[in-house]
Amino acid sequence: MFTVLAILVLAALVLIHELGHFLAARCQGIKVYSFSIGFGPILWSYQGPEVLYCLRAIPLGGFVGFPDDGEKNDRNLLVNRPIIDRALVMVAGVGANFVTAFLLIVLLTTIGGKEVLDQPGLQVKGFTYSNSPSELAGIKPGDIILAVDQEELDKNDNILSRFQQNVQAHEGRDLFLKIDRQGQSIELSVRPQGSPPKIGILIDYAGSYVKRPYNDPIEILQEATHKFNRLFVITLQGLVKLVTNFKETSVQLGGPIAIVATGSRLAQTSYLELLNFAAIISINLGIMNLLPLPALDGGQLFFLVLEALRGGSPIPRKLQENVMQGGLFVLLSLGVFMIFKDSYHLIQDYIESNL
Repeated sequence: MFTVLAILVLAALVLIHELGHFLAARCQGIKVYSFSIGFGPILWSYQGPEVLYCLRAIPLGGFVGFPDDGEKNDRNLLVNRPIIDRALVMVAGVGANFVTAFLLIVLLTTIGGKEVLDQPGLQVKGFTYSNSPSELAGIKPGDIILAVDQEELDKNDNILSRFQQNVQAHEGRDLFLKIDRQGQSIELSVRPQGSPPKIGILIDYAGSYVKRPYNDPIEILQEATHKFNRLFVITLQGLVKLVTNFKETSVQLGGPIAIVATGSRLAQTSYLELLNFAAIISINLGIMNLLPLPALDGGQLFFLVLEALRGGSPIPRKLQENVMQGGLFVLLSLGVFMIFKDSYHLIQDYIESNL
């Protein structure tokens, strides 16, 4: 069941990507003759009024078919549209994946809530050395620092870094602390020593992290944007590392089977983990499709850039077809290789786990 769920997630992401291309074309009045999920032999098809919808045997992608033949002045053909119109169709699939990932992260952020501290202040755990400035000032392990120079330390998780910054900013002058010691309020002062200034104290958050629902939709969007940007950068850095250090990182590559296996394991953990997996894969699909490689959206965009640089003179169609067909063959071959590679590793893992 969990494997089926993972396969459905991947199929849904491919469907969303191709729908991006399809809708971008149809909204501009561009003719489309086929809409396919997967490659190879047709398993199921439906002939609509204008479009043939297909589900094919090899679930390694999909494509939207555009008619090439017709009158040169027929503006409903993709090949006769301005470069900007064609570029919008090409990037729409990637955009659909990014939007999907962002919406999934918004959903996960809303459901998961935010982690906050259930108690304000910082608790003293000990001292970094004997007779440190903080120990000499009368601070004791177990004390809870509630304020620094009359500035309250709330439940925000940045209070630890704020405290450290305050210590370093008090070189040669006293730092005034408000402390809670077993319910008793105490005020002490300590002068940082050394370079950089330190008070020789070990501290941590007084509270524990708990989940709280978001009350502000703007805060949800801000947090989701932060998470999306972080995932995007991590994915991009991983791709750059793969290209620049292929020998060491290539062993980490996984094909469709490995991806499905990972998704299946996460689905067994929780459906939220499966949604998080879908968001990550959606970002990966978007970035990968932007690569300037034949048979990918980035390859099509590369041809459009060359056409623009040639003053609007298109690259010969025969050359484009040969390059794209060659690229498609390479990608399918790589996909088949990765399937065998993943299958081999799964069989090895199964044998080892049952010895």
